Amino acid sequence: MNETPTRVYAEIDLDAVRANVRALRARAPRAELMAVVKADAYGHGAIRCARAAQEAGATWLGTATPEEALALRAAGITGPVLCWLWTPGGPWQAAVEADLDISVSGSWALDEVRKAALAAGRTARVQLKADTGLGRGGCQPADWTELVGAAVAAEAEGTVKITGVWSHFACADEPGHPSIALQLAAFRDMLAYAEKEGVEPEVRHIANSPATLTLPESHFDLVRCGLAVYGVSPAPELGTARELGLRPAMTLKASVALVKTVPAGHGVSYGHHYVTEAETNLALIPAGYADGIPRHASGSGPVSVGGKIRRVAGRVAMDQFVVDLGADLVRAGDEAVLFGPGEHGEPTAEDWAQAAHTIAYEIVTRIGVRVPRVYLGG
Repeated sequence: MNETPTRVYAEIDLDAVRANVRALRARAPRAELMAVVKADAYGHGAIRCARAAQEAGATWLGTATPEEALALRAAGITGPVLCWLWTPGGPWQAAVEADLDISVSGSWALDEVRKAALAAGRTARVQLKADTGLGRGGCQPADWTELVGAAVAAEAEGTVKITGVWSHFACADEPGHPSIALQLAAFRDMLAYAEKEGVEPEVRHIANSPATLTLPESHFDLVRCGLAVYGVSPAPELGTARELGLRPAMTLKASVALVKTVPAGHGVSYGHHYVTEAETNLALIPAGYADGIPRHASGSGPVSVGGKIRRVAGRVAMDQFVVDLGADLVRAGDEAVLFGPGEHGEPTAEDWAQAAHTIAYEIVTRIGVRVPRVYLGG
């Protein structure tokens, strides 16, 4: 994009993405690193961030849906890509032909992969996912024997190659949680059984961003980093981004659309949940929940305007919200910074997460498609 948008836009610092990948690799020096670029790289732009992550040494990419993974291939991105969120009737054959790694959690999925491999006339790359206690995707221990046996048989017939065995933590963002040790033990047991039955995976992995940062015993052959790649702390309990050696890559900016003086007792935005106490100056920020600004942060979301932190006055509307400047004045067209790295006193995504009673993952990921991304650092 040659011109900076004027209403609202997100600056994405690709140098920060590269630096974060290098910092995470240093935390797990004996493991490969997967950069997870699902959900359009947590709102940062999957194609650009995938390339930046690979430039910094990420050897794997990860997506939730096969469509996300196929979009990477369509953009010319090579290298191993794992996709794990499948439903019956999905684009199995396209995934096999694109040489994607397909996560399998049950026999039905393995059956669909085999059929796709036969139709494509090539061997499918599959990774077996174990449910070690998260209770979401993955194969339960009681069904593991059946899945491993069927996968080994499919490998013997040449329809699949088992490239990985993996799982996912439930509470790695809560240091010391008893489930962490239980899941690690379960993963080792399920992995040992698979290997005893003849599985020779290229990669074994369970560590997500929090585990990469805090649990070296969980690193195995590969660590999967999502939010941390984009410089946001995966949990306040683990420390701030700066304390973890990370730099937030997204800065969300808007131009002030209107400034006006209103009298005391004037209601602001829908429902008049905010009423001015005295004559004051209001600034209109042209971004709302259609852009991903959380309505739950009405009355509390922080914004830097005119060098000071202001709070959303009244409700966040679909396309706009208001901040109360008090006696201060700014002009239409002046910059408002909703969040960024925090290095210049601006709010961070974590500040918005606290204001909206949610997590920073949601704040960056929900920034919508009508917000242009402006890329810095190549």
